[in-house]
Amino acid sequence: MATIRIPVPLRKVTNDQETLIIEGDTMGVILMMLCARFPELHDRIFDENNEVRRFINIFLNDEDIRFLSDLATPVKDVDEISIVPAIAGG
Repeated sequence: MATIRIPVPLRKVTNDQETLIIEGDTMGVILMMLCARFPELHDRIFDENNEVRRFINIFLNDEDIRFLSDLATPVKDVDEISIVPAIAGG
């Protein structure tokens, strides 16, 4: 089971939990299990094609999954996943 770090802007959806333990063998499975547990997260993380929104960055340990195998990236029990929304401003 991997540990997922939830960013502050999404914690209101996860009952203020900073970290969660989710079981799964790929990023896609883990993110879908996370969204099944907290349905409000789905539209915040995924677009209408069930792809990770372009302004949401998902890291497996310190690697952006877009530079790995995206949602097919394998995940081990000792891995840490971070969800990082992009911040825009001027």
